[in-house]
Amino acid sequence: MLSLKESYQKEITKKMIDKFKYKNVFSVPKVEKVVVNVGVGEARENPKILEFVEKDLSIIIGQKPAITKAKKAISGFKIRKGDKIGMKVTLRGKRMYDFLERLTRIALPRIRDFRGLSKKGFDGHGNYNLGLKEHAVFAEIKYDKTEKFFGFQVTVGTNAKSNEEAEELLTLMGFPFEHSNK
Repeated sequence: MLSLKESYQKEITKKMIDKFKYKNVFSVPKVEKVVVNVGVGEARENPKILEFVEKDLSIIIGQKPAITKAKKAISGFKIRKGDKIGMKVTLRGKRMYDFLERLTRIALPRIRDFRGLSKKGFDGHGNYNLGLKEHAVFAEIKYDKTEKFFGFQVTVGTNAKSNEEAEELLTLMGFPFEHSNK
């Protein structure tokens, strides 16, 4: 079985050129980066939670996440400017392809009652957003040894010009989108 990157280079580019009639291989859209973002609102009361999240996120991603801080104070959430409120990781290159492969081939099929990803996650500029409610769907996480369960957001940044191109690219890469009954 080909890796996701090899599949993109050997098969997906050809299919995209056939469908969208690109003039050359360099015109074919590609995934440029993947950003994984975790919001940890409870970190203000219990800073130790950030350590649990960092440990598990590092296992899933294969890279140490950066801590995100509040840009401004929000009194309704009892957040002060500069409070540590989450973590994020930007993936490119080999780690990005490895993560996408594990996400589409292993993690998403493990979600109970999974019927496909919503097509509403496209932003109009070729980027796709999806949220996972629990990080334990990744095989690397041992359910009984996890201290804190958390969800996270994944943003897949492509250089596609439209949602249609981005959707076709991600579908060919193995993203299981839900089927619409139109």
